[in-house]
Amino acid sequence: MANLFHLAFPVGNILETKQFYVDGLGCKPGRESPSALIMNFQGHQLVAHVTRDTLSTQGSIYPRHFGLVFDVEAEWESLAERAKAQKLKFYQDP
Repeated sequence: MANLFHLAFPVGNILETKQFYVDGLGCKPGRESPSALIMNFQGHQLVAHVTRDTLSTQGSIYPRHFGLVFDVEAEWESLAERAKAQKLKFYQDP
């Protein structure tokens, strides 16, 4: 069995988070409350927690980021095409 990960991260707005991760990347939504959204992302658990702290915009992928490692290139290409079709912004072209 492959190792799975759980990642919790701060967000400012649940609706915007759902639009990006669920509509945009195709994550499967799970439990949701006004302060958190749990999602399945390629078998891994993402938890978006609403924070009242000011979230600064990053100028690059550092320091906050996470990624998936694909064993099959076609799976990456499928996710990249979905993100492009949903007009998600990329830091750099896939």
